[in-house]
Amino acid sequence: MATYEITVNSEQLSGLLTNDKGLQGLVETVLNQVLEAQVTEHVGARPYERSATRKAYRNGSRPRTLTTRVGPLVLHVPQLRDGSFSTTLFTRYQRSEQALLLALMEMVLNGVSTRKVATITEELCGTRFARSTVSQLCTSLDARVAAWNDRPLEEAYPFVLVDALVVKVRRDEAVRATSALIVSGINAAGFREVLGLRLGDSESEGTWTDMFTWLKQRGLHGVELLVSDDHAGLVKAAQRHFQGVLWQRCQVHLARNVLGRTPHHLRAHMAAGLRRIFQAQDHSTARAACAAVATALGGKADRALTVLEEGLEDALAVLVLPEKYRGRLRTTNMMERLNEELRRRERVIRIFPNEASAVRLLGALLAEQHEVWSTGKRYFDMTEYVEWKAAQVQRPPTALREAS
Repeated sequence: MATYEITVNSEQLSGLLTNDKGLQGLVETVLNQVLEAQVTEHVGARPYERSATRKAYRNGSRPRTLTTRVGPLVLHVPQLRDGSFSTTLFTRYQRSEQALLLALMEMVLNGVSTRKVATITEELCGTRFARSTVSQLCTSLDARVAAWNDRPLEEAYPFVLVDALVVKVRRDEAVRATSALIVSGINAAGFREVLGLRLGDSESEGTWTDMFTWLKQRGLHGVELLVSDDHAGLVKAAQRHFQGVLWQRCQVHLARNVLGRTPHHLRAHMAAGLRRIFQAQDHSTARAACAAVATALGGKADRALTVLEEGLEDALAVLVLPEKYRGRLRTTNMMERLNEELRRRERVIRIFPNEASAVRLLGALLAEQHEVWSTGKRYFDMTEYVEWKAAQVQRPPTALREAS
């Protein structure tokens, strides 16, 4: 990742405390310097610098307004004579910002906005915006989100992580809880990707079946490990669509279920036992640790022990993989962190005015995160996995059971 040197003057810093637009000016200054640093990196030379490695020549700049939560920013986008310079700053940033703003505008137009929402829209874009303008903006952004969400999945994805987020959507003059089904994957090169988003009335077997069918139609293949919680509908759909694939039950969710059924005065003891089980390096050690917990708490926490014993093997599926992959694949923590980012924006809306608005905002945010993941740091070095895969003789016994 490139390192940029950013400079700000004392007047800008003092403006943060004395001027309502101090933060706006500071962000504007920083982003303009980032753009200049990016074009210098692209050209291979600073302005007016003589360099044998120069790849292009500058041709001034053009102003571009970027609407943000701190106010409109006027940025000076560098131009090159050959037109070869482009920046992802506007594409990545405005897509999510525009989705958030459009959701707020739709709420105002539909007459369901709160005072807070009205204030935000007034600060960001003024109070005068027509329904036709909002419709036009929505159509443009919807097309961009749909193009990302429906893209072909051409690579193999050995590791797939699944989760859902419940949001409130206004439908048929009523506010209804709606499940946003989200699937992410780690491709054969070791990079993370967000594979898709769909809305459903609930996390039923039917909605997850539709989700998995859609992903397969787009080309999802090469799945070796599926990580999720123990939601009944999800597991049944996974059994049907990913027969023979390892299923890793999230250890954090299992631990919560076990501790929730453990008497309060025994929870510390049970938690210590769970740590020993989940930190085990092989199945035999984990099972021995589980047996020790059962011996110590037998007759005192039988409900909790039943939950633990029923879920143990599925929660240990990740142990068949090389050790370096286990820590990040034993839970759905990666998806939980992603959901936290979505929830941070969703709280501003609270109630989406319609399903299209929910898909637009969540999809824009997920598309932005997808770009960060797929072009950023590699999540896994897959060399050891490829060697392990080649050395496999037979499928592990913890593979997903064939659906009856």
